Amino acid sequence: MKSVNETALPPFYHGTKAKLQVGDLIEPGFSSNYGKNKRAAFVYLTATLDAAIWGAELALGEGTGRIYIVEPTGSIEDDPNLTDKKFPGNPTKSYRTRDPLRVLGEINTWQGHSPEQLKAMKAHLEHLKQLGIEAIDE
Repeated sequence: MKSVNETALPPFYHGTKAKLQVGDLIEPGFSSNYGKNKRAAFVYLTATLDAAIWGAELALGEGTGRIYIVEPTGSIEDDPNLTDKKFPGNPTKSYRTRDPLRVLGEINTWQGHSPEQLKAMKAHLEHLKQLGIEAIDE
């Protein structure tokens, strides 16, 4: 596992539909927001607001998407679901960790993607699912 803490600079974000408070911990071991909704071995974070917006918009469940400013409590690594498969070099600045993320605050004003972009992304993810390709491969 390659640690990227030396090169990844805050702030970090986590997009979800869960309602959290400052100080809460986001931990692995809960049902994933993506794919088959299985227990997540990692928690995901990003250094770009755009990637966090996608996370908030695509998370399973009802309710409003939320974007939290988070602090890793341990080491982080490049997210291989994106960096190895879709975006070599990690331009999305997407990471994962087995350690909790601490919620530092919430971004209350952000603009989501257009309905057309969101529909196209959901269709793409459904197509991948039909091909047997999971959004998150742990």
